[in-house]
Amino acid sequence: MKKNWSLLAMLLAVLFVLAACSNKDNGTNDIENTAEELAFPSSIENEGEAIKGGTLMVAMQKDEPFQGIFSYSLYKDAYDDYLMYFASNKIFETDDDFLITDKGIASYKITSQEEGNNVVTIKIREGIKWSDGEPLKIEDLILPYYIIGHKDYTGVRYNGDFQNIVGAEDYHAGKAETISGVVKVDETTLELHLKDITPGLASVGDGLLYYAEPSHILGDVPVANLIGNDAIRKNPVTLGAFVVDKVVAGESVQYKANEHYWKGKPKLDGVIVKVVPSTSIAKALEAGEYDVALAFGSSKYPEVEGLTNIDMLARPELYYSYLGFKLGKYDYENSKVITDLEGSKMGDVNLRKAMAYALNIEEVTEAFYEGLRSRANAIVPPVFSSFHPSDLEGYNYDPEKAQALLDEAGYKDVDGDGIREDKNGQPFEIKLATMSGDDVAEQISAYWLQNWEEVGLKVVYTTGRTIEFNSFYEKVQADDPEIDIFMGAWGVASNPSPSGVYGDVAQYNFSRYTTEELQTTLDNIDSAKSFDADYRAEQFAKFEEIIFEDAPIIPMMYRLELTPVNKRVKNWNVDFADATITNLQDVELTADKPIK
Repeated sequence: MKKNWSLLAMLLAVLFVLAACSNKDNGTNDIENTAEELAFPSSIENEGEAIKGGTLMVAMQKDEPFQGIFSYSLYKDAYDDYLMYFASNKIFETDDDFLITDKGIASYKITSQEEGNNVVTIKIREGIKWSDGEPLKIEDLILPYYIIGHKDYTGVRYNGDFQNIVGAEDYHAGKAETISGVVKVDETTLELHLKDITPGLASVGDGLLYYAEPSHILGDVPVANLIGNDAIRKNPVTLGAFVVDKVVAGESVQYKANEHYWKGKPKLDGVIVKVVPSTSIAKALEAGEYDVALAFGSSKYPEVEGLTNIDMLARPELYYSYLGFKLGKYDYENSKVITDLEGSKMGDVNLRKAMAYALNIEEVTEAFYEGLRSRANAIVPPVFSSFHPSDLEGYNYDPEKAQALLDEAGYKDVDGDGIREDKNGQPFEIKLATMSGDDVAEQISAYWLQNWEEVGLKVVYTTGRTIEFNSFYEKVQADDPEIDIFMGAWGVASNPSPSGVYGDVAQYNFSRYTTEELQTTLDNIDSAKSFDADYRAEQFAKFEEIIFEDAPIIPMMYRLELTPVNKRVKNWNVDFADATITNLQDVELTADKPIK
């Protein structure tokens, strides 16, 4: 086979440098143990005397502008979620098992669970106000259902979960003027009538929405016009600790304290979040420009490891990266996945499996990520210990097996140039879409191409290069015909059910793969039978086995979520085991500026 020796030399050089610079043994791929092994705490208190007020400076590591969609009904990526964290409209709080408690703005209980009469009652606290002083009303809980259910809704949350609401499909199709299953009882009470009630409800699933939208501002805005409205983009009102004060589109968001925050006015005067490129994030932290770094890339850890002005917090992340294969299209008119294996270049399962076995993920996690990432063996991350299949081997690096599978599938090197032709002996080229990133990310992307070339597959970038984040997802979601395979990542919700990403109506099912067996298993995971914990675990295991055998996507990496925090910050916490996580109203500063 032809080899790119310069790329191989680069990888070996990086391996040598990282090994020389690190005084830690990070050979393990067990992401759950890495934080403890590296002595990362999950919270800091910093006992120094706090100043009055002050502004928290936050860096959000990102190499391109953010979209700036400040609405839980409409946003699409994790960066906007980070931005909404400070000005949240979430109504539920959850405990260390990601289950809804009664400590939030709203609580819920199942008030009926009979065939044809499954009712959930949602109750909001009295006296809660929006940041503009308007009282929270039950109409504000109802509005998100009518946004997502509307025929003009262009977001991604009209999915199988949402269709579990009685009357949702008729409303979406224009057959009804209301969603019959969304019922106002009184000024503080909402009833949600569902087709089924399953264990996913307690993790904010089954169609239960976890946020409110201000009906006094957005109620009369046509759904088709919402995403461009100033109340979404520039000056959203909030139920959270802070209020958006100023937005520099794509670059920064300035917040001020919410005087009406239901947990009490924050001790900080405000927060400023700025986009900081990956190439300068480490230097910015070292120079004391920022207090907290969000979306901090683990590949940057060696650059900040020795800094004395920060504490590094960590937790296993609700995350996995993956390799996806385009195996069909999405029918947006009828809201369903259309799988077409015969019409797809990647339709042969042995080709997909070969591409998985060809990837040397284990080497990359150690060489580039200091053990802060590990090879993923399954969809469900290890943090969900009851449903994570620790005994599933997954696709470990095995180039000989990859080549055998390609031979078996009929992809052979006909002309002896080291590159395989297709089954008919014609030139065969696979187009990969992957997101652009920092220098390390670019090097790793190039290394994957080398891995595939070493087993005889010619893989090239869809656009001739890696793709900017926002454009990448636009192309993937639109089923761009120039994409054969793609590399993405998912932040997993507190409800581990995979239906929203792998179901037959899910827009997020970017591989466009579904089968009767797969959908039945997903339905079982989300069925009333899954109140039996053993049964639910069995169905999760079956789901993982289907994904492994059919290979519509290949899980690649889990990662440890790192959060650098400046030593002037008091009371920052990232631990999932703490039901409150960080209560933003309690965060304080011990100096006028971040410590250098």
